[in-house]
Amino acid sequence: MITAGIDVGARTVKVVILKDGEIAAKAIATTDYEIQEAIENTYKGTLIEAGLSKSDVENIIATGTGAEEARFMTPNLTTEVAADAQGIFRLFPDVRMVIDVGAEEGRAVKVGAGGRVVDFVINEKCAAGSGTFFEVISRMLEMSLEDFGKASLESDREIPMNAHCTVFAEAEVVSLIHAGQEEKDISKAVHDAVADRIVSMVRRIGLETPVALIGGVSLNVGFVAALNRELETEIRVPPEPEYVGALGAALLAVE
Repeated sequence: MITAGIDVGARTVKVVILKDGEIAAKAIATTDYEIQEAIENTYKGTLIEAGLSKSDVENIIATGTGAEEARFMTPNLTTEVAADAQGIFRLFPDVRMVIDVGAEEGRAVKVGAGGRVVDFVINEKCAAGSGTFFEVISRMLEMSLEDFGKASLESDREIPMNAHCTVFAEAEVVSLIHAGQEEKDISKAVHDAVADRIVSMVRRIGLETPVALIGGVSLNVGFVAALNRELETEIRVPPEPEYVGALGAALLAVE
């Protein structure tokens, strides 16, 4: 059986095609402003890589904040929560909680037997708990996201940040810069602040271990380290963590 999973996020679209339960091809692309075009082109490219045509695919399931933009492909829809649980269960069957932090929101999902969703919580009220926050602050410091994340690992200072909003956090960072704080210390303070917001969200449903981290922000080494400290546990990050939602959608399409 051949199925496809499409995860349409705020910044990127991810496609995974399964053939008899195994990954035949996958692709990722930025959505920019032409979301439908990005979805269609990414899907077509993935089919070509897999050596398949549209008629070969028996079922498509879309997920993500922009999933409805894939309606022209007549897929079924599923929640990001269900897709995350299925995808992480395929990769790490013993994981009991998956944390997904993307460009505009974060969520935590308790995972049960067979990739079943036991409970979940979503933070979508403020960008201060998402990847956008890192992008804003790294630009202020004129650093790449990669360098911004690595810089936090060089600091052992704790500088509290009280702002729970990106706008106010920018003002705090400006104050830290004017106070002569080093970039590495500011970077650690920002990563600790985001990790604290995510952990506060996790505590609303109760921490379950082992824990896995997925989504684009899981590629940020500074955030992974900060979240490890806040949760006091060793978080697992799968290879290519940005594809987990699309993988989960493709697995659900098999069912």
